[in-house]
Amino acid sequence: MILAHDLGTTGNKASLHDDSGRLLVATTVEYSTDFRPGGVAEQSADDWWNAVRHATSELLATSGRPADEVSGLVISGQMMGAVLLDSDFHPVRPAIIWADDRATVQTAQLLERIPAAEAYRELGHQLNPTYSIAKVMWVRDHEPEAWRRVRHVCLAKDYVNYLLTGELVTDPSDASSTNAYDQQIGQWSTRVLEAAGIDPALMPRIVPSTDIIGHVTERAAAKIGLRAGTPVVAGGGDGPMAAVGAGVISEADGVYVSLGSSSWVSCASDVPMHDPQMRSMTFNHVVPGKFVPTATMQAGAASVSWARETLKLTGVSTTEAVEGAAEGRGASAGLYFLPHLMGERSPYWNAEAAGAFVGLERFHTSQDMMRAVLEGVGFNLATCLGALRDAGRDIDGVDAIAGGALSDTWLQILADIWGLPVRRRTVVREANSMGAAVTGLVGLGRADFGAARGLSHISAEFAPDLDSHAGYRNNHEMFLDAYSRLEGWFTKRAALL
Repeated sequence: MILAHDLGTTGNKASLHDDSGRLLVATTVEYSTDFRPGGVAEQSADDWWNAVRHATSELLATSGRPADEVSGLVISGQMMGAVLLDSDFHPVRPAIIWADDRATVQTAQLLERIPAAEAYRELGHQLNPTYSIAKVMWVRDHEPEAWRRVRHVCLAKDYVNYLLTGELVTDPSDASSTNAYDQQIGQWSTRVLEAAGIDPALMPRIVPSTDIIGHVTERAAAKIGLRAGTPVVAGGGDGPMAAVGAGVISEADGVYVSLGSSSWVSCASDVPMHDPQMRSMTFNHVVPGKFVPTATMQAGAASVSWARETLKLTGVSTTEAVEGAAEGRGASAGLYFLPHLMGERSPYWNAEAAGAFVGLERFHTSQDMMRAVLEGVGFNLATCLGALRDAGRDIDGVDAIAGGALSDTWLQILADIWGLPVRRRTVVREANSMGAAVTGLVGLGRADFGAARGLSHISAEFAPDLDSHAGYRNNHEMFLDAYSRLEGWFTKRAALL
């Protein structure tokens, strides 16, 4: 068997797979995030490790299989964060995760030194507070006591891999999420690190995603319940891993949407795809030599979870709240939701953007508001799909993964907004960890990436209603207009905080 862990925003989704990659058992161990005013989003790196320990124990117990049958381990991890370690490889402060957008001043400093268009061509990404390097600069500038102790910078999966093996490395997919990786030469960007004032020695060595980086140490084995000597494959960032889990490993495999906490539309390509308006970004794939053009919004399913909690839908699961929105009216009743609860990446790249209900009236109900949230995410992702098209991608349908893909109501709304068939795959919640499992099997020499195509299939298809799509096209324009009118207000608001 191969053991896969996916260190996401809300928890570790872990799974056991046989040597063909077939899913055997899965579990989720949740952990908390410290969200605070000012754009703070932090987690305890030790919580990730504890989640890996507990999930491993639960999977072995549930499967009834002994630890010595686990032939390898691989991790998919949340990207764009910053884990800062001292000389003993201990965290000097809580990990700053992808959703943290405090580093606006540091990003402005980078943009003063590197023109935005040049950075986009080199990095595949806009210089932005979302990415790791600006977060590292923020700690240096604001927490000198912690900064004096920093000797290593890494990402989520790299830290857990270190605890497993004693080896601190990263891979190209995660490296490409730092804003400090030159995609043209496949190395850390000397230009960006010099502009940031960050010593390159702090950055980990980069190895292929499929490399066996080491083996579970005796100490780690005692804590995690695995056999010492179990191989550990480097793994990769959760976005590229999700692409593998969706069977998207080459240009021929189409476009998919991930409806997780952050949500994105993505595909695979042989070269980086650069949007003329720089709305999208390109990660390195875990598949060697491939890339993952992506347009990611900050709060996709996170907007839905927030709405359920804030509307006090007590005793109602998120799934039930979403399905109840089928009876609601959003844009058709003049109600729009801007889903920018944590600033925004694609398509606006505006850390000052905020969420908003626009057009709210006395007669609107909680079901109307929930539907507006679902539509708002759909409208934003429609603009993201447009960015992929403008970068040269043909799109004739979209496959859906992650938790939001379990909702018939939401997938039908998306199909109607986009005017495209939306297809649910058989593996949705575990798509990231399944992608990790395939990557691990490739690293162990037991499969090639083509195996991913046979592990998940289309289970349902939602065809667009053409009349609804015609109405939604007008609604999408209204949605875009609402953001345009509020953009200046968001800037004024941020200045007062």
